[in-house]
Amino acid sequence: MFDPFDVVDRLAQDYSVIYVVDLDGIERGDPQLDYLQEISREVSLWVDGGVRTAEQAIDILITGARRAVLSSAYLRGPRQLKRAWRLSTELVFEIELSPEGRLVVADSGWGTEDPVELAHLVRATGPDHVIVSPREADPDWSLIARVSSAGPTWVDGSFQAQDLPKLAGAQASGGIVHIDELLLHWNDGKPLSETGGSP
Repeated sequence: MFDPFDVVDRLAQDYSVIYVVDLDGIERGDPQLDYLQEISREVSLWVDGGVRTAEQAIDILITGARRAVLSSAYLRGPRQLKRAWRLSTELVFEIELSPEGRLVVADSGWGTEDPVELAHLVRATGPDHVIVSPREADPDWSLIARVSSAGPTWVDGSFQAQDLPKLAGAQASGGIVHIDELLLHWNDGKPLSETGGSP
């Protein structure tokens, strides 16, 4: 078992940004704001707390997080995206894809089932950083390239350290590596970038 604060201290030595997934926020709508506030004192955070409304995005940012992640799988439609953007520009939008490659949306108000079209709609509203998150399937690098052609794009979900060389070909800004991969190399004392990956 690892102490989360020890993990953050160690990661902060090698990485300038840490992507935090707050499962309490995602599963129960109750993000751990106190922990996020403590962690954000040490390092710049992007936080996915299962934001469903604009107000919840602001709660995440008040903790000191650098950016709040809004996900197609949780955010209650384009109206909430517009409201959140009016309140803060420190937002990232995640496009979640099912194992079959279909767009996962919490609200039919998005009006599209096409991930590339959704990325365009999001960027037209304001947020320029987009995360493409395929679940339980290899990333579709041609899809990622189409999303990347319009602005900064990150890859999460099933992205692994071994996929790092594919980022450049898709013109993606970076990949988000799961903590499990980082912990595999924990005792090596090396950042993942020296073992073939990047957070």
